[in-house]
Amino acid sequence: MSVRSQASVVTGFLRQCSAALVIFAVLTVILGVVYPAAVWALSRIDPGAAEGSQLHDARGCVVGSSLIGLDPQVRAGAPDPYLHARVSGSADDPMSPGDPAASAASNKGPNDTDLRSWIDARRQLIARREGVPPTAVPADAVTGSASGLDPHISPAYARLQVPRLARTNGLTSAQVEAIIDSHTDGRQLGFLGEERVNVLEVNLALGHGSVACR
Repeated sequence: MSVRSQASVVTGFLRQCSAALVIFAVLTVILGVVYPAAVWALSRIDPGAAEGSQLHDARGCVVGSSLIGLDPQVRAGAPDPYLHARVSGSADDPMSPGDPAASAASNKGPNDTDLRSWIDARRQLIARREGVPPTAVPADAVTGSASGLDPHISPAYARLQVPRLARTNGLTSAQVEAIIDSHTDGRQLGFLGEERVNVLEVNLALGHGSVACR
């Protein structure tokens, strides 16, 4: 290979290295600086949503997220002042609230004997808790959502719990219904899904905040 050919090869190699370095620098600025900065700026439009849609009680304590279902429990035999959420598919106990850190469904089909027995047991327990016949218990009360962390229940399930909530919270049924109505969301875009009640928001409105926050 002649000296001229060798020089041409070296020159071509240096051009390729220069082009690669320029592309590397440009992409670093775009993807490492501009894009993250743009995403951060967009997240500041609604800081609450960016931080996990946190909900606070009257003292300012973070008690949960409007996107994650929580189902407070009481000791056996104690008055139950809480609006209850759907069951969790990740729980071993059919009536357990499950672990909010674990998103999972039961993966059991409609013909599964365990699922059917769980549904029957849940229907009986909920009917006894609310003082209604088992036939009055709506479907979402005895079934978990796909994620197991649904923060909402149907208006029918919420209204089923009104008499107990009024009695244990020292309110009238009309007051409890007004609280539920104020935390009921309509269909998305006016036609998608169904009306839904945010359980945690209702419990906060009933005055049940964090007991651990000081």
